[in-house]
Amino acid sequence: MRKNKWIRTITIGMMLAIVLTFLKLPFYVTQPGMATELKPMVEVENGFHEQGTFRLTTVRIGRANLYTYLWAQTQKYYEVFPIEDVKYEGETDEQYIKRQIHMMEASQQSAIKVAYEKANKPIRLKYKGIVVMQVLENMPAFNILKMGDRIYEVDGQEIHTADEFIEIVKQKKAGEMLTLSIERDGHELTKTIEVVPFPDQRDQVGIGVSLITDRELETSPNIILNTKDIGGPSAGLMMTLEIYNQLTEEDITKGYKIAGTGTINEEGKVGPIGGIAQKIVAADKAGVDIFFAPNENGAKNSNYEEAVQTAKDIDTNMKIVPVDSFEDAIQYLKTQ
Repeated sequence: MRKNKWIRTITIGMMLAIVLTFLKLPFYVTQPGMATELKPMVEVENGFHEQGTFRLTTVRIGRANLYTYLWAQTQKYYEVFPIEDVKYEGETDEQYIKRQIHMMEASQQSAIKVAYEKANKPIRLKYKGIVVMQVLENMPAFNILKMGDRIYEVDGQEIHTADEFIEIVKQKKAGEMLTLSIERDGHELTKTIEVVPFPDQRDQVGIGVSLITDRELETSPNIILNTKDIGGPSAGLMMTLEIYNQLTEEDITKGYKIAGTGTINEEGKVGPIGGIAQKIVAADKAGVDIFFAPNENGAKNSNYEEAVQTAKDIDTNMKIVPVDSFEDAIQYLKTQ
């Protein structure tokens, strides 16, 4: 009788443990990821070899269950975020992944453009319209446009960039209409949407979408990028450095392990990212010598300041270098 009671207790306990493992909480847990070599991901035709390595740094992220949530509370470089701080309202996991991939692709294009221009190599841009990344609830575009829609005309006018779209909308008054020509799943559609004030910015009007510019790059020499498992824009700076180094005869790695993080735009400006402390930890574990951190033009509590504080905290010998631009990183490496 007592034996049966113990069996029931153990069985119930195991079932409860399984339930708690698979029961997802409305939180995400992040932790230090890896410092991954970029050379296997970047292949410039007849590119030059390098003695050192450029590495992108990552943050691991996963949906929390009870165990991971509680464990994260005890670990210094783990962080817990409410689900609304990670995903857009109403965004599915599939849409979130797709958005991250689009952001990475846009970052890659900026990286290629900056690197090829700095190396004085031919590059031509072919614009393919703009892509919808998010549609806001309680705004006119909701239930009319979808994530992934490609907008190529506004009011009969061909557009090439997200900035062009924004300029057209700025000229509209509340209550006026926009006629959009879009491509969705291989089909061409026409949508008419009202322009209204934003709920939290009544002096500005829009339809409630966030957009990215879609374009194709033609380069010489040819380049192949294999980053299918990476999302988001934070590898922009390091991707640019790797591409540039393969394009030029001088090896600016000089045998060092070089990591870093930061977005990159078409002008080569480096922007801030999230999870800088976790990326410092990941780079230190990989034995990195130099780490580039976004300086944010010297702003208080910048990525760079947080990186320096983390480096002190974990007692690393890694050199933390502030950068505001791709040019800053190049100049630093050339003086080493």
